[in-house]
Amino acid sequence: MLAIERRNEILEKLQKEKRVVVSELSRLYSVTEETIRRDLEKLEKDGYVIKSYGGAVLNENVNIDMPFNIRKNTNVVGKQKIAEIVNRMVKDGERLILDASSTAVFIAKALKEEKRNLTIITNSIEILIELFDAQDWHVLSTGGLAMEGSLALVGPQTDHMLRSYYVDKAIISCKGFDMENGMTDSNELHARNKKTMLERAKSTILAVDSSKFGHIAFTSIGALEDISIIVTDEKPEEKWLTLFEKYNIECIWPED
Repeated sequence: MLAIERRNEILEKLQKEKRVVVSELSRLYSVTEETIRRDLEKLEKDGYVIKSYGGAVLNENVNIDMPFNIRKNTNVVGKQKIAEIVNRMVKDGERLILDASSTAVFIAKALKEEKRNLTIITNSIEILIELFDAQDWHVLSTGGLAMEGSLALVGPQTDHMLRSYYVDKAIISCKGFDMENGMTDSNELHARNKKTMLERAKSTILAVDSSKFGHIAFTSIGALEDISIIVTDEKPEEKWLTLFEKYNIECIWPED
């Protein structure tokens, strides 16, 4: 196993368990404890973990961008539930914008199984690959700067392309969702592109899992007024539902 593969597996383990122990990882991967310590030092340098005595804990700072392949394996069940709901909201023949979030990948997969004649605009490289063989669909790439680690195309060129089109629905996610500060993201380029996506749609859908509620990331995407519908994986607390009613936002979650 390559070192980068081992470090990615350690990150996945941290996402699930929040803490790892050097001696256990050494036995698991059949490498020396010194090798594992170097792995953890690299992960700490990248901002993903915080080293502790004998191991490390996950850095849960909302402004830390985990690699895409790690994020897409986090809360898979919740993202699948969100994708199922969004799938029911989309009609054949509609024009959609999907952002480069891991949640949007699950949505794209769900749509691909059932919908016909969709037009999809996206800055997600992962979604472009997923939909490459979609029958009777029109899939448009935004272009832009390729951002390492997020499998996304971002920046002014992305905005320029997005502003050339109008769509029925824009579906985005975010890193933080706060009552006063609205939608926030850890990266300014991502945030600006998502803001543009919202501006180009008749209906705006925030597809966000419950872990993002009550958190504030580095930079603003938009306010509550910019959202038409919120789709999440669990029923929000009553204080959130009251707020959504005030702003005339429809909130949908799984009933089971």
